[in-house]
Amino acid sequence: MPASVAARTAEEHRIAIVTTDETALPDVEKFLAPAFHTSFLKSADHILSLWTEVPLEAIILDIDTVGASTNEGLEIMGELRRISEDVVLVALTRSGSRGVRLKAGELGANEFFVAPVDFNELRLVLQRALEKRGIEIENRRLRDQLVSKYSLCDLIGSSEPMRRVYDAVCRVADSNITVIIRGESGTGKELVAQAIVQLSERREAPFISVNCAALPESLIEAELFGHEKGAFTGAVAARAGHIESANGGTLFLDEIGALPLELQSKLLRVLESHAVQRIGGRGSKKIDFRLVTATNEKLEEAVKAGKFREDLYYRIHVIPIFLPPLRERQGDIPMLVDHFMRLYCAANHVTHKKLDTEAMQVLEEYPWPGNVRELENLVQRLVLMVEGGEVKLKHLPQQMLYSSTTKHEDLLIPEEGLDFDEELSRIEVAYLKAALRRSGGKKTVAAELLKLDAQRMKYLCRKHGVS
Repeated sequence: MPASVAARTAEEHRIAIVTTDETALPDVEKFLAPAFHTSFLKSADHILSLWTEVPLEAIILDIDTVGASTNEGLEIMGELRRISEDVVLVALTRSGSRGVRLKAGELGANEFFVAPVDFNELRLVLQRALEKRGIEIENRRLRDQLVSKYSLCDLIGSSEPMRRVYDAVCRVADSNITVIIRGESGTGKELVAQAIVQLSERREAPFISVNCAALPESLIEAELFGHEKGAFTGAVAARAGHIESANGGTLFLDEIGALPLELQSKLLRVLESHAVQRIGGRGSKKIDFRLVTATNEKLEEAVKAGKFREDLYYRIHVIPIFLPPLRERQGDIPMLVDHFMRLYCAANHVTHKKLDTEAMQVLEEYPWPGNVRELENLVQRLVLMVEGGEVKLKHLPQQMLYSSTTKHEDLLIPEEGLDFDEELSRIEVAYLKAALRRSGGKKTVAAELLKLDAQRMKYLCRKHGVS
């Protein structure tokens, strides 16, 4: 437990210094105790017990003495960071190794001091770090308020198209009316369906989700309608289908446009009678369920082509909710990135990461053909693959950087053809500008990035007027 505690006012920051080096105690009492509510600990084992009693805002960790080795001390620092992303961590060491400093930063150290430590300087650095952290915590609180204001269940976004979605969900949630959610793949149609259910009286009842495009045509009928024992080869026992399992709750049929015509007819009969008959069964069973469907297809064209029943179309298309693609959700990307960063950093027990301004700008310019699903996958990859707490331009996928650099120009050959030489020139300019941006305008460094000799780099820049 604390060997020495210097208590001041309740408004002071609460910190702890953990070291077995008692020669540091006089400097701690002289420089830190007057400025902070300070606890002096001799063992890392005491940190958690103190933390439960005292809300620590900063921990100064002597990584050379708190464990059997410096590496063990670094591991302890990593554990502390996993416990809290808000606590300010200061690493103290007697090692001048750059590798130790880098490792400490990767594991979450905010500041790093090499002995002999100037405790007066440590006090000033700690005060600035605590002030900065206080601002970050307040900003996060305000950001969380913003997310709370501009979110609905698991849907996040403050753009006008998303606010229209929220309004539609709230209007239909308490009714039993049939809803169809329309939007491109990856926009989050199932999240909209779940939001409708969570806000409805059926929130505690079953929510059965079926992806019609994912089931083989030979199995989908049995999956939807169920079967009796012996109805077909392999039917060794009676089994309820998804429609029957949704009794009292909600049935969500995703990608309903993929449903075969024969089953469309059977589904229409179920919707008209609210009764389902298992394969091989003689009687039907009344089912109380609400139907919510989703599709990324143009059902109207499918109806004209005879691939989707017109009567079923009108039965399910009572209330359409149109979910916008990510490229039309102006201003939502930073909010979504922050949400996914926090989600996956916590899930993978890594230090919270942020995107720098340039990287965020590229994400906001990118057209996101895979929509929110593509963004979520990218953030998940960045969380695992990027070391340190900041994601920079260089960490983003090359095709995303190129898309931003070329202002989203189409690289595919259009129907009318293209001027090959002109297209090559355009590509050369794009790479030249990207390399110069990455190198801060230094042509020698840009040439190395592009694997060019200095003379050719100068020639290409003169040729295209790039400076």
